[in-house]
Amino acid sequence: MTRVKAPLFSHRHVTKHRLLWAVLLLVFLVGGGFVWRRSREINEFFLDARVADAGDGFSSALEQTVGSPLRPGHKLALLPNGKVFDALIDEIGKARSSVHIEMYIWKHGEASDRVIAALKKRDPNVKCRILLDWIGSISRGHEVDDGLKEAHCELAIFRKFEALTARNHRKVAVVDGKVGFTGGFGVDDRWTGNAENEDHWRDTNVRVEGPAVADMQEAFTEDWQEATGVVLPGPIFPKPEEAGPAMGAFVRSTASPIVTRADRLSQLMLDAAHERLWIANAYFVPGHPVLELLGRRAKEGVDVRLLVPGTKSDSKLSLLMQHREYGELLKRGVRIWEYQPSMMHAKTMVVDKTLAIIGSVNLDPLSLGKLEEGALVVQAPELVAEMAKDFEADCGRAVEQRQR
Repeated sequence: MTRVKAPLFSHRHVTKHRLLWAVLLLVFLVGGGFVWRRSREINEFFLDARVADAGDGFSSALEQTVGSPLRPGHKLALLPNGKVFDALIDEIGKARSSVHIEMYIWKHGEASDRVIAALKKRDPNVKCRILLDWIGSISRGHEVDDGLKEAHCELAIFRKFEALTARNHRKVAVVDGKVGFTGGFGVDDRWTGNAENEDHWRDTNVRVEGPAVADMQEAFTEDWQEATGVVLPGPIFPKPEEAGPAMGAFVRSTASPIVTRADRLSQLMLDAAHERLWIANAYFVPGHPVLELLGRRAKEGVDVRLLVPGTKSDSKLSLLMQHREYGELLKRGVRIWEYQPSMMHAKTMVVDKTLAIIGSVNLDPLSLGKLEEGALVVQAPELVAEMAKDFEADCGRAVEQRQR
């Protein structure tokens, strides 16, 4: 493994004292961010528009909103929970030119061992580059660094302590520039299994082939360039090929003092709902525009449902804040479920019969304002039907909230 930048704080060099202060400061800033977000309603961006949920109307609106139109030619496969590792490892074994992975969380354990083992077995001509967030992967352990070194992977760390809230929260893997993976997962044992208990989280991910993979590769390379100062060779962007019938676009977002693409995209999806709007989200602490749009859609007769974490949430602050929003939303006709078996970590939306997003975007102030994020937007009736079926199954393992 070649480090492409001067070593930052590895696990073995981070003192308990420094780590404790980092965690305390992060909690303070996140909590302050929640309060700040809720106190700036007058200045918040509000995409108050109604758009079509299918056809050229939505694609045009998407391009105007985030700069990416829907393009044809995508093949998609839904990967709930631990299935993402089976698919990723299989693809690594087929790699012929490059494996690029950027993760917020990578931690030593079974999942890490499986991925590293696959990287060790890959064709020796395949370049491997791994980009990890400094905060998210601070506790990864020396086993991860040593394993990636043995696998002859280049490892770069994204941003130092100074940029505490401006983290890289993207979850993207790209093989040969042709096959991509994204969703809410990290390389950690919490994403193994099948959400059967609180040690195995509920999440949704997707494998994609088609033109959007080039945008996923670009998301990786721009963050790699920031972390290393290196421009990667042109052949890592092969000519896009049409692999299937689905329409798709990968939208990347970065921090902004006013409005991010993550915020724009989230609101656009709410503007596009005419029959159904089913949202699963790990940290539901949105600002006024999202809350207002949810209430409007429900009042118009749209079937608006929220699936959020229950008591197994890994963020008690987020859980407390989401409870503050229930009353008004329930009063306006929004239905809300709290997932029970484990942490609900998915970040998905199902809109009407054809439209969905899967990615890393949470409806909270950090994700919508500060973090590097990414999401795959698709028009794909079969995938949407599968996601809707999974959503209903998840609600069967959740408790519906009622007005008090």
